[in-house]
Amino acid sequence: MYNELLQIQSELQKRLSIPYKWNQRQNDYFDEKTNFIYRIKTFENLLAEVDKHFKSDENFQMYFDYALNRWFNFWSAYAVEKIFCSLPNVKPAFNNRDRLKDFSVNGITFDHKTTVFPRRFKGTLEQAKQNPARLIKWLYENQSKQKRKHYHNRLFIVLFNNQGDHWKLKAEIIWLKELIENYVSQFESNKLFSLQLNKDFKTFSDIIWAIK
Repeated sequence: MYNELLQIQSELQKRLSIPYKWNQRQNDYFDEKTNFIYRIKTFENLLAEVDKHFKSDENFQMYFDYALNRWFNFWSAYAVEKIFCSLPNVKPAFNNRDRLKDFSVNGITFDHKTTVFPRRFKGTLEQAKQNPARLIKWLYENQSKQKRKHYHNRLFIVLFNNQGDHWKLKAEIIWLKELIENYVSQFESNKLFSLQLNKDFKTFSDIIWAIK
């Protein structure tokens, strides 16, 4: 697995020289148009596929940015999930198409999401670290839309780079591996944050801080 993670890291790092822009809000329509990102592992093949699909489209730049961002986020998340599921007290979800569950830790199911520290959050990094539940609630309410939105258990990996460009930390797979292994080794279910985001059930969540 380690060699696969190194390979993914190498490919993701090829994306870092191109500005990370969302010229189009993420939605189901553009997702469907760019679903080829799931089967493409190398950055060179991704560029070729984008060119093949959208070269003659007047909105080429919009599709280009959208596809590159989705590819980058998907393969980083894929690697993170592989890391979690390689650990002794973590089990992968029975159905790998279940958008509500990626794995369970000590029997508690979680979806996971790696996200940059949000600029629109009203508070500093230090304030968020002192009151993680407030940031967790904000992330549930403000980030995922349409098919992605849900209030079930989720583990957040929150990225913050003191040099800026927080998104680039998604390519630091081996570094993230160390953080995840450390978190899971100290995992205690009674330390999870419990939130009433839905009237029908409680949500259990936590943050793994990834700060450089």
